[in-house]
Amino acid sequence: MEHETLFPLLCKTAEGDKDAFAKLYEITSSQLYAVALKLLKRPELADEATQDAYIKIWHNAGSYQRTKGTVLTWMVSIVRYRALDSMRYHNVRNEVELTDEAAAIPDAPQAFQLGGEQQKLSACLDELDGPQRQAIHLAYVNGLSHQEVVNYLSSPLGTIKSWIRRGLQSLQRCLSL
Repeated sequence: MEHETLFPLLCKTAEGDKDAFAKLYEITSSQLYAVALKLLKRPELADEATQDAYIKIWHNAGSYQRTKGTVLTWMVSIVRYRALDSMRYHNVRNEVELTDEAAAIPDAPQAFQLGGEQQKLSACLDELDGPQRQAIHLAYVNGLSHQEVVNYLSSPLGTIKSWIRRGLQSLQRCLSL
């Protein structure tokens, strides 16, 4: 689906084609909204973050680089950054309490499927040590700052940073194979 559908639609969007953008929105909006809702936990904030992300996608479609990931991955990163900005602005982190279940890496993708990429990422995540996997999940899926991960895991800041850095390096090596 990715190569045959999303990339051509994004290219046409970069040229200002509103119909292509509408189709891109139709295909991906539920997935992007799921990402925003997972981070923000509040539908009204997730709606706002998703809308802001699509505005950014419309204006920056021409800056997408295929060598840095798939179209969907690029779009997910935009909505994720918008959601994190919203979290900081609305101080959502203080309103939402994490549970042990939220800190665990899911075996199957909950919000959406990225096909083979998701399966490979899950396999690579499974190769990480438990604390590395949990720290990366808290930071990148739950959107916590390093200090918030420190507080949640009750580990020193240097340890958290090392777990995240080494875990990301391991993921990069694993994913490049």
